[in-house]
Amino acid sequence: MLADREAGAHPLFRAMARVSAAMYPQWVHQLQDESGMHVDLREQGTIRFLDDDHVPDPPGESLSHDELRKLEPEVTYDAPAMFLEERCVDPRLLTDSLLGTARHLAVDIASGSEVTGLEFECDRVAAAVTTKSRYPAAAVVNCAGAWASQIGPIRVPTIPVKGQMLAVTPPVVKHVVRGNGVYLIPRGNGRLVIGATLEDAGFDKRVEPEAIQRMHQAAAVLAPNVGQARILEDWAGLRPGTPDKLPIMGATSVSGHYVATGHYRDGILLAPVTAKVMSQVIRGEKPELDLAEFSPDRFEPET
Repeated sequence: MLADREAGAHPLFRAMARVSAAMYPQWVHQLQDESGMHVDLREQGTIRFLDDDHVPDPPGESLSHDELRKLEPEVTYDAPAMFLEERCVDPRLLTDSLLGTARHLAVDIASGSEVTGLEFECDRVAAAVTTKSRYPAAAVVNCAGAWASQIGPIRVPTIPVKGQMLAVTPPVVKHVVRGNGVYLIPRGNGRLVIGATLEDAGFDKRVEPEAIQRMHQAAAVLAPNVGQARILEDWAGLRPGTPDKLPIMGATSVSGHYVATGHYRDGILLAPVTAKVMSQVIRGEKPELDLAEFSPDRFEPET
């Protein structure tokens, strides 16, 4: 799980990433135990080619040509490379396991209707309202990702950043490989994920064949046999960006109203630590990490 390099320069972000990475193995073990579902957490590491002048060199171990070939015989890209001790996880399996765990713990999950707003009594949150129902609550967390800005009354200036991806088979490589403007992520189910675009396209989630073809070709420059791999599917998603490229987390100026969004490309990486510190904030405890610099209040106009 590679952290976004720009956000990763912030001390609080780095601290959150370290805590979350340390939590991950035990967290995944608990999810698998509670849900009975497999989560494909892989620890083979990442091979990163240093071919982007705009990205600082990541901490890692330099690879010689021979070392690279031993790790990944199919990769023929000619650029300086490093090996990073990183994990990766299948977000679809992780989400399924989270939902399964929640149901096993008797958490009530409602889906299929849009949240339209919040209700208040005596200057505090009283309920969340959807197109189909009303849900009384003493605390509400706006964790609607790229759509968080559409739920008032507190300004949550998330910005949708479109990302297109594709999956091919066979996986060809064993490690995550990043270079030539793309990344390759092998999955345990025989798929290889190739991504991803970064587009300012609003809430448009259409897949563009030209973008998919460009990524497929760029991946084939890293590992030629990827070019012969069969495309299984392509899709697009929306990342929640923010004006200062940092998450928005913590209590708002309205009692009972909280925000946890704006993680951009790091939602999966920061999921366990976000859940932990937000639960501490909601219970009125001192959070393990000081979230002041990520506070929703930083976007409120000064008076």
